Order: sequence, then structure tokens, then C-alpha cells
Amino acid sequence: MKGIDEQRAGLLSGIGAYGLWGLVPLFWPLLKPAGAIEILAHRMAWSLVVVAIALLALRRWSWIGELVRQPRKLGLISVAAATITVNWGLYIWSVNNGHVVEASLGYFINPLVTIAMGVLLLGERLRPVQWVAVGTGVAAVLVLAIGYGRPPWISLVLAFSFATYGLMKKKVNMSGLESLTAETAVQFLPALGYLLWLGAQGESTFTSGGAGHAALLASTGLVTAVPLVLFGAAAIRVPLSTLGLLQYLAPVFQFALGIVYFHEAMPPERWVGFALVWLALTLLTWDALRTARRSGIQVREARRAALRQAPRPNPSTDEPAPHAQI
Repeated sequence: MKGIDEQRAGLLSGIGAYGLWGLVPLFWPLLKPAGAIEILAHRMAWSLVVVAIALLALRRWSWIGELVRQPRKLGLISVAAATITVNWGLYIWSVNNGHVVEASLGYFINPLVTIAMGVLLLGERLRPVQWVAVGTGVAAVLVLAIGYGRPPWISLVLAFSFATYGLMKKKVNMSGLESLTAETAVQFLPALGYLLWLGAQGESTFTSGGAGHAALLASTGLVTAVPLVLFGAAAIRVPLSTLGLLQYLAPVFQFALGIVYFHEAMPPERWVGFALVWLALTLLTWDALRTARRSGIQVREARRAALRQAPRPNPSTDEPAPHAQI
């Protein structure tokens, strides 16, 4: 019963994390008249405050000294911080400038970009269905480039920056809270410096926009940290295949908001491009589920074979079985 409750809690946490990420386009317009760079700087600065409070409450500081003694890890974290800064900044700008649908496309094609990077950078080998999915994704980008009259650069930058961020996180191999703390620590001083400069120029909306606006800017730290905490809770309770399916919730919500709430245009050629992306993701999901099922069957068969080959205790001996010893 406890295992079922744990899985249910993990599933709800995963839905909460990706649901919040999917609904976040509703939040960024509330921060106007602040520009995208000012919002980004506040997000970086306040995120460190939030995670520092969390670490203080949990008393999890011992990892900092160990991290400082690892220059390679610090370098990877700096790259991760730089790429997620690009991702956050472009996403905020996209939402506040009428490109929610194109931004959602970036997170739709992110799994395809991640697979392509695995092949090019890590020497991974693709299964035939994965090759078809990646080829379909490339065709979708070409169709969308024709539809937009330009390459969908917002989608591509978001997808490649987030895939690079994921690659760095994989190499760093730290838990979510610790890695976010390290990344925002790298971001903090440049962000604080920019905000102080903005205030000195008299262009800071944090000080001129009233208490409500200042509170909204400060809450960007919570908007960043809460979904990550929920994601961390889900990651340790539900299978990776389930998380892989849940990740599509965020761009689905963003896509729906872009059309229904923000009333962005979707001419026929864009529908065709998105349909190709969804076809590629369907192929990837089907292949992943099929592979996971086969792997599970192989593991169970190996366990049965090991049990059949295990030596059985000989009842004719005078020695008692190990489990009968007192």
C-alpha cells in the first residue's frame, strides 16, 4: 500500500511540476512594464535566495566544500548556468512579445535535439524508429521555416539551449536543489550587478512600480524553485518512462495558451509542421515504451533463470540451512 501511495504522490508531483511549467506563460506578462532582461535578472537573483533558504532549513551545506575543490565540475556548472540563462531570457522575451506558440515548439522538439546531441557528442547509436523520428523532426522544422518565412529560431535556440543544459546536468550529476543552488550562485553577481546598474540609471521598475509589482518580481524565485522541487519529488518516485510522458504536458499547455488565450495565428502550414513534430514524438514514445517493456521482460527472465540455476540445500546433510541458523 505504501508503494502505491508513493507512486501516486510522485505522479501528482510530476503533473504539478510540468503543469506549472506549462502555465507559466500566464505569469510573465504580469511583470510588465519590466523588460525581459530585468525580469531575467530578478529571476536569477531571487532563485538563489529561495534555494538558500531551503538549504538552510534542510541543513544541506556539506556538498559546497567538496564542489569548490572540483574545478571541472565548477566549469560544467558555469556552462549550465550560461545555457539556462539564455533559455530563461529568450523564453520570457518570447512570451511577452507574442511568440508563445513558437516557444512551445522549442520544448516539443527538445527530445529530438537531445537524441541528436547524444549521437553527435556521446557516440550513442539510434534504433531505426528513432532515426525516423529525428528525420521527421527535421522535416517539421523545414516546413515551419517555410510557414514562418524564416527558420523558427526561437524554437531552435530554446531546444538546443535546454538540451545543452540537460547534457551539462548529466555530466555534473548533482541533485536538483544542489545543482540549482550552484547555478544560481554563478548567475547571482551578474544579475545583481545589472539590477544595481538599472537602479542607478533610474530605470528599475522594482523601485518605481509599487509594492505589488516588487512582490511579483521577487516571486520569480518561487516560480523557478517550486516546479523543480515537485520535479525532484516525482523523479525519485515514478519510473523514468512515466516522467518522459509527463514532459509533454508543459508544451501542450503552452501551445493551447498561445492559441486560445493569447490568440496567436496558426496558418495551415504551421499546423502541418506541428503535426509532423507530434508524429515524431509519438514514434519516440512508442519506441521508448516498447523498449522498456522488452527490457522488463528480459530482466524477469534473467531472474527466473538465476533462480532455477541456484544450488538448493541438500536435506541429507546434518548442517542446517543458513536461514535456519540461530
